Amino acid sequence: MANLTQKADTQSVMAQLLADNSEIAIPNQGDIITGKVILASKNEVHLDIGGYASGVVRGPELFDESGEYSNLKVGDEATASVVEVENENGEVELSFQQAGHDKAWKSLKELMHGQSVVDAHILDANKGGLIIRVGNVSGFLPVSQLSVEHYPRVEGGNKSRILEKLKDYVSEAFQVKVIDVDEIENKLIVSEKLAKAEQQQQKISQYKVNDVVEGKVTGVVDFGAFIEFGDGLEGLVHISEIAWQRIDNPSDFVSIGQDVKAQIISIDDSKISLSIRNLETDPWQIITKKYNIGDTVEGIVLKVNPFGAFVELDTEIHGLAHISELSYKKLSSPTEVVQEGKTYEFKIISIEPNQHRLGLSYKALHETPKEAPAIEEVAVVEEPKEETVKE
Repeated sequence: MANLTQKADTQSVMAQLLADNSEIAIPNQGDIITGKVILASKNEVHLDIGGYASGVVRGPELFDESGEYSNLKVGDEATASVVEVENENGEVELSFQQAGHDKAWKSLKELMHGQSVVDAHILDANKGGLIIRVGNVSGFLPVSQLSVEHYPRVEGGNKSRILEKLKDYVSEAFQVKVIDVDEIENKLIVSEKLAKAEQQQQKISQYKVNDVVEGKVTGVVDFGAFIEFGDGLEGLVHISEIAWQRIDNPSDFVSIGQDVKAQIISIDDSKISLSIRNLETDPWQIITKKYNIGDTVEGIVLKVNPFGAFVELDTEIHGLAHISELSYKKLSSPTEVVQEGKTYEFKIISIEPNQHRLGLSYKALHETPKEAPAIEEVAVVEEPKEETVKE
């Protein structure tokens, strides 16, 4: 009964205030209003709205994406949206959710345009990257946007192992830059790589192409090996730059933790390309001291492709026996003549040192070309010449 009397009194007071102050703008549902905190607790916050009414924020409406109103105290100013013009207690029912949402996404857009660096807290991981939170807004940090330090290097690109490495980062915080914000799509994308780019550029500026660096192998993948050197810098040695000979698996030549020397062959922004083989003598430049066109050589077939067989003559020189040089017969596959892992004799038919190419022939040693069909000789019979008759 007392509550009903209190509600009636409150309503009559509000009605009287509105009657006496006809110029006071009455809020409508959905309006954004600002007021001063007159009471704050864990469960609800009361605001003084322009001296003519009080508003209340309670329950789930206290959640604020911007995080600005998580620790309000009496006298603070706060912005909220109107949920209900008058509730059961005669107060304006308010919400921090929409106002906080608007503030949060506005702040994210400002961060993106200002290129500011912020902390992103790692919540979870999937095969594509990390689920993060900036303030109270959830977003995504793709694997491609991770820094060199945190990029998961897994041999063979095994997605399950990549996910395991990514999950190790859960509960950590990375410094990132906001690179994409779409409030309508509720999309937030961040980049750790860009956040560290400026710092990386300062370190990279100490080096130039052709410099020789000493470092440690930090990862071996199908396409090459990563080497860390200097003050936290990392470069890639592509599979073609590990050794002069043809390589199928980089792990046959380098391993994680191995100390190596490499030469810088290119610097593209923060991407550094290295070469190990450049620090070794190119065996192709002295190949004519070991091999000549016409020589008969033994070689192990390393790999068979539809177009021929790769043959190892020695640890440094590999040649190619094209499928057309395996037999005078038309073959559907090189395996009709040679098998991987077996040794055969070949004849060297071409050497191109600058292109690192050496051509081999199997058929030249092991088959006799079919003889061309004989051309029948046709006797040419001359017609007798007519004798001249003397008159």
